[in-house]
Amino acid sequence: MTLPAMPKIELSSLTMAFGGNQALRGIDMRVEAGKSTVLIGPSGAGKTVLMKCVLGLLRPDAGKVLIDGVDTTLLSGAAQTEFLHRFGMLFQRGGLFDSLPVWENIAFRLLYEKGMSRTRARDIAIEKLASVGLAEATGDLLPGEISGGMQKRVGLARAIATDPEILLLDEPTAGLDPVMTNVISGLINRMVKNLGATALCVTSDMDGARAIAHSIAMIHDGCILWQGPAANADNSGNAYVDQFIHSRADGPIRMRLAIGD
Repeated sequence: MTLPAMPKIELSSLTMAFGGNQALRGIDMRVEAGKSTVLIGPSGAGKTVLMKCVLGLLRPDAGKVLIDGVDTTLLSGAAQTEFLHRFGMLFQRGGLFDSLPVWENIAFRLLYEKGMSRTRARDIAIEKLASVGLAEATGDLLPGEISGGMQKRVGLARAIATDPEILLLDEPTAGLDPVMTNVISGLINRMVKNLGATALCVTSDMDGARAIAHSIAMIHDGCILWQGPAANADNSGNAYVDQFIHSRADGPIRMRLAIGD
C-alpha cells in the first residue's frame, strides 16, 4: 500500500478570533508540494487571516500549521526566523519601499538578512528582474516611476530573490487589466515550475485562479467549504463555489451591506 505524500502545508482545526469576530472556524486544508493552491472566497471570508497564520504573522487560537510535518505554531525566536527564510511573499499592493530603487527592493532580504555585498545582491536583483521580463535599467528606477503592472512584476521578483521553497501570493492580479493578468499568471506558473516551489495564492479573480491553480479551495465565513482539483471547480456540486466562480448575485453568499456609509 502506497501512503499519500506529505503535504508541504497542512492546516488542522485552525481557529482564530478577534474579540467577538470568529475569523477562522476549524480550518482543515492541504497544500501539496510543488503545486499551486488557490484560496478563493468573498471579502471578509478569512483569506488574509489564514495566510498570515501560515506565515507566522498571527498565532492561531487553536489548531496546527504544519510545514513539512512540523507544527510551526510552536516555534519562536531563532527557529521561527529560520522558518520564515523558507518563504517568499508577494503583497497585494506591492509593499515596495518608495525611497529605494527597484533593485534594492528586490535585494532587500539579501542585503539586510543575509549580509550579502551590494555588488552581488544587485547582480541577483537584475537576474530576477530579467526572469519577470524587465530590463536592467528598471533596477535603477524608483517604484513611483514604474507602472502598476511593472510594480507587480518587481514584487514577484522580490518574492523569488532568495529562491524560496514556498511562495505566498496575496491577490497577485488585483487591479490589473486582462493582458497584464495573463502576464503575471504566466510568470507565477513559470516560477513555480523553475523553482520547484509550492505556492499558496489568495485571490478573488477567477480568471487568474484558473490560470495558475492545480488545486482550488473555497473559504466562506471562516470555513473551508470545498477543496479539489482546479479542473473540477466548475462542477463542484457546491452552491457557494458555483455562485462565486460564476459571479452570481443570487445564491447562498450574502454580502454584508453597510447602510448610510
